[in-house]
Amino acid sequence: MARLNPYLNFTDNARAALEFYHSVFGGELSMNTFAEFGQAEDPADAEKIMHGQLEGDGGLLLMASDTPAGMPVSGTDGNISVSLSGGPEDDATLRRHWDALSGSGSVTVPLEVAPWGDAFGMCVDGFGINWLVNIAGNTPEQ
Repeated sequence: MARLNPYLNFTDNARAALEFYHSVFGGELSMNTFAEFGQAEDPADAEKIMHGQLEGDGGLLLMASDTPAGMPVSGTDGNISVSLSGGPEDDATLRRHWDALSGSGSVTVPLEVAPWGDAFGMCVDGFGINWLVNIAGNTPEQ
């Protein structure tokens, strides 16, 4: 089975970000440094995360790494958002995720019923990552 999942890049705080996401989503977290893979050409990169993976509860998969020194950091200028969505049975879980993510940063669009009938909100977490949360409601048949 092929998977499509976000891979987030950080300048030097991937470890803190992954630990935060682990506290939000639960599951199993693994991280390896550039030094562990023998890829720390610059000693400043030795303890940076070369690859981190969070397999969260409910099948969530999130990966992240730090950008090593000398490699350009390309910003997305807000072009990328990570989306969390589910149905009414996921309401409590998604609202808990929303509270943790938005509480660490700022709310762009409050989580409330949208014109299409779902609860929807947008936020930026404390690490600068854009999040969309959509909780499917009981929208009328069309």
